[in-house]
Amino acid sequence: MKSFFFLTGTLLGLATAVCAQQTPPPPPPIPTDSTVKVVTTPPGFTTELNAVYTKVGPWDGRMDLYLNKASRKPVPVIVNLHGGGWNKGTKESQSGFSSFFKQGWSVANVEYRLSPYAPAPAAIEDVRCALIYLVNNAKQLNIDPKKIVVLGTSSGGHLALMAGLLENDPKFDAQCKAPEPLKIRAIIDKYGIADVAQWKTKTATQWLGPKARDAEFVQSVSPMSYVKKTSPPTFIIHGDADSTVPYAQSVALFKSLKAAKVNTEMLTIEGGEHGKFSKEDNKRVSEAIIGFLQAQGL
Repeated sequence: MKSFFFLTGTLLGLATAVCAQQTPPPPPPIPTDSTVKVVTTPPGFTTELNAVYTKVGPWDGRMDLYLNKASRKPVPVIVNLHGGGWNKGTKESQSGFSSFFKQGWSVANVEYRLSPYAPAPAAIEDVRCALIYLVNNAKQLNIDPKKIVVLGTSSGGHLALMAGLLENDPKFDAQCKAPEPLKIRAIIDKYGIADVAQWKTKTATQWLGPKARDAEFVQSVSPMSYVKKTSPPTFIIHGDADSTVPYAQSVALFKSLKAAKVNTEMLTIEGGEHGKFSKEDNKRVSEAIIGFLQAQGL
């Protein structure tokens, strides 16, 4: 009898432990401290903070919208994705949108689920949902659904590549459904991870979670897997002294895009480290991005 109670107690303890492991931590609160960067918009723009683009359990996917509603015709929208290794970072840490505002373009600054709360492919699913939300609400937001640009930095660059290169592949669209073919006008990739399998870091392992050793899954969340001749025009920026995300990742992506005859350009920042460019180089990057997007008809 004692053995029975001991076995029962052990099983209950194991079940409780398993349930605890499967229950994600509560979603992080909306930042309200000094880390929040204030975004100043020009006259004619409206600001809509924390617009909910999707819901997953207790988590609300939010985006900050800076909209040119004064324009008489729908305008392009830049979808910004922060970096942080998929495990940290907030949309509130982002700013520097003035060059886009000067062109009359709207900006959607998006947050997504981080790996401590939900591992891959959650972040990809969220970014796809954000794009679908913008398409579904394009009229009331006064944006042109045919002129959506995804821009990301580091892990955000990876997500921008995934969001754009997937095109109409619904592989990660289970949460949200597009009412029409989803076509991204351009991708801006700032030193993003192009091949997750080749980026062997603890950060990648944490994001991949229980599927870290599933080669097929890892390939499915790697932008390099989706390059084809119909891929959106892509502009890549990377410093050749980057010790976090190897410069070689962007070189390989650039070569793959060129081989597929995709409209692509790459700007190398000599001596540039991961997210650490000089003031002059940052100005050059900003001007190059605007020039590339204008060349795409924006």
